Amino acid sequence: MDIKKILPKNGPPIDEVSKYIEKYKNELIVIKYGGNVFIDRNIFNNFITDISILNSLGISIVVVHGGGPRIKKELEKSNIQSKFIRGLRVTDEKIIDIVEKVLIDFNNDIVNSLIEKKTSAISIHTKNNNIIKVVPETEELGFVGTPSEIDNTFLLNIIKKNQIPIISPLGLGKNNQTYNINGDTTAGAVAKSLKSRRLLLMTNVEGVLSKEKKLIEEISSSEILEMIKNETITEGMIPKINTCLDAVNNGVTAVGIIDGRKQHSILFEIFSDKGSGTLIRK
Repeated sequence: MDIKKILPKNGPPIDEVSKYIEKYKNELIVIKYGGNVFIDRNIFNNFITDISILNSLGISIVVVHGGGPRIKKELEKSNIQSKFIRGLRVTDEKIIDIVEKVLIDFNNDIVNSLIEKKTSAISIHTKNNNIIKVVPETEELGFVGTPSEIDNTFLLNIIKKNQIPIISPLGLGKNNQTYNINGDTTAGAVAKSLKSRRLLLMTNVEGVLSKEKKLIEEISSSEILEMIKNETITEGMIPKINTCLDAVNNGVTAVGIIDGRKQHSILFEIFSDKGSGTLIRK
């Protein structure tokens, strides 16, 4: 394999890449792609390129995507006002149909874009290869679920064939009812279930920032809890951080919160000494 030919010119240094390819050879990496910034097509294309490169280098990955901004746009088109409780969208029968459609369209978009790059990817959602069973979160949220079971066997069979599972944050409950799941929660549940080496959450921030707004490159779970306590970490970041803590306390070696706006941030996170965000360990 000629790594030089596969890697982009502005990617991580070749000598570091070789070292990390060896390190991740028999490991699994779960990558969550979502958030407001990812509507931008250039960022999307950069993500597709990075995923395709990882696959060419023989790294086993699973992708979980979100879709909040796209869902918001569709609901506005239908004049539907969303109500949020603890950051989760209250989802009735009408809304769940729109959510499911938007997420499946986005899933197909990712799969087709990878196939165009000659990378084999498989769609996983409620209408095709569903792998997630859910229990309802709370009654007041309607069709919002929490993963209760994940079909690892199906995922591992795809990965063995050097294909990439692309998972929508949707699952089925009783009577095959579709439920919407928070994207980070889905990615965390998949990473825990597979006991992956890494979970990477792509966001539109640099990573975890200190009080002085400086990027923290590596942090332990006890230090993070301290930052929540003294309100260095607030609001929107807290659910994300809780997903990270849950993952590292349940078999995932480390979680990275990385800036998806930066070119090749996934490659720098996996293949360079410096990384490209905040790494959270137990």
